Amino acid sequence: MPSYLSPGVYVEEVSSGSKPIAGVGTAVCAFVGFAEKGPVDTPVLVTNWTQFVGQFGEFTEDSYLAHSVYGYFLNGGGSAYVVRLETPQGEETGANAASAVLGGQTPGRRKVLGVRALTPGAEGNGLVVETAAGEGESFTLLVRRGGQVVETFEGLTAGKGPRAAAEVVRRESRLIAVEQLDAGLPAPGATTLTGGADSRCAPAALSPQVFVGSTTDRSGIAGLEAVDEVTMLAVPDLMSCLRGGLLDRDGVKAVQLAMIAHCELMGDRVAVLDTPPDLNAQQVKDWRVDEAGYDSKYAALYWPWVSVLDPVTGKPSPLPPSGHVAGVWARSDSTRGVHKAPANEVVRGALSLELALTPREHDQLNPLGVNCIRAFPGQGIRIWGARTLSSDPEWRYLNVRRLFNFVEKSILSGTSWVVFEPHDPKLWDSVKRTVTMFLRGVWREGALFGRTADDAFYVKCDAENNPAEARDQGILTVEIGIAVVKPAEFVVFRISQFAEGASLDE
Repeated sequence: MPSYLSPGVYVEEVSSGSKPIAGVGTAVCAFVGFAEKGPVDTPVLVTNWTQFVGQFGEFTEDSYLAHSVYGYFLNGGGSAYVVRLETPQGEETGANAASAVLGGQTPGRRKVLGVRALTPGAEGNGLVVETAAGEGESFTLLVRRGGQVVETFEGLTAGKGPRAAAEVVRRESRLIAVEQLDAGLPAPGATTLTGGADSRCAPAALSPQVFVGSTTDRSGIAGLEAVDEVTMLAVPDLMSCLRGGLLDRDGVKAVQLAMIAHCELMGDRVAVLDTPPDLNAQQVKDWRVDEAGYDSKYAALYWPWVSVLDPVTGKPSPLPPSGHVAGVWARSDSTRGVHKAPANEVVRGALSLELALTPREHDQLNPLGVNCIRAFPGQGIRIWGARTLSSDPEWRYLNVRRLFNFVEKSILSGTSWVVFEPHDPKLWDSVKRTVTMFLRGVWREGALFGRTADDAFYVKCDAENNPAEARDQGILTVEIGIAVVKPAEFVVFRISQFAEGASLDE
């Protein structure tokens, strides 16, 4: 209470105490994977494709991260956090030179000459060495490239001497080297050099811990615990490592379990999971039921892979769908709201599907929580499933889980002013009024089931659920119930014949 010491008119700004609750964002995806540049193990916010390219570079050949982020923004994603992992370094293997062995003129065609390209690598593949008989103990050797003779050596002899083949070629050739393996002249004919290979970094085994990371070090998936805005999690490069031999299927399962555990721990995000590549419907069922066996209301699984245009090769290339799916979630949230099941939505940028499944195959997978992507004539490629991986019927539908995440997180962030306020009926009424106003807005947007607000939700905060012993411990309990709108997953039209002039009322 201010002190007034002199006569006059004073103005005071008075707070009502309660604060309105604003809805939080529902469509911010976190991507974890490999990129050609950028900070390592640091969540970086990007809001469009141009920002991603500036931070992490363009598309790379052995990584799905850039392709997935591009698909995310193409399908309506607005913001994303990207965690770049350290690119695994394998063991360097040296280049191999292309080579060939020439047989002799004597019966049995003994190996008399060894020929190899001077330049190691694949460049030597395709060189053709042709020999022809000369007069006496002399022979001619030609080197062709692309059908054209590029080097000619005449009057060569086997063994030692001034025109010995190995010595003459060593002095005069820029393309090949010759070694005398045995006595005798080579048989006439043409032989192509093969086996040349460039140096490369052989794949090395990758530990799942690289993806899982550490909360202490703020690395990998665990490092995302420090980012409150994230609502979706995708790790598309898990499948590039499986396809490239860096991880086995047990390693994939370990990382996906870590994704699910992270989302369950945070309680405000959902993992978007991919299946292994090159699976048919039965194999997907086996992976879902027998091999993986996930059971979580904080995860959703999508199949099959989609085929997109690869800017690196200029050809269609298969891609795990998680990035495109996350973008569809964001687009559905923006146009319809988080309460709308993100299904029956077109997947932008998808040229085709890795496998076109039949309705009977879909019948087997949908009850298992596998969200299938289907191609419909004249309607494009669409997501045709909206289920979590939970065995609990209450949390079967993805939009139910994500709506609860939205409501819980909005109320949590919008009622922080309550902490340390006097625990009395005035506070109870303020909290009840604040939460009721927020839920009424959610109901008006069509997210809750009920003709009236009283049918759609209730908020209880009074002496009954805040007895004296709870107040003595400083605990304020607010009980909230909401009636969630479920998707019309199965639409049934019952059609029958009726006699002319008959009425349905009869």
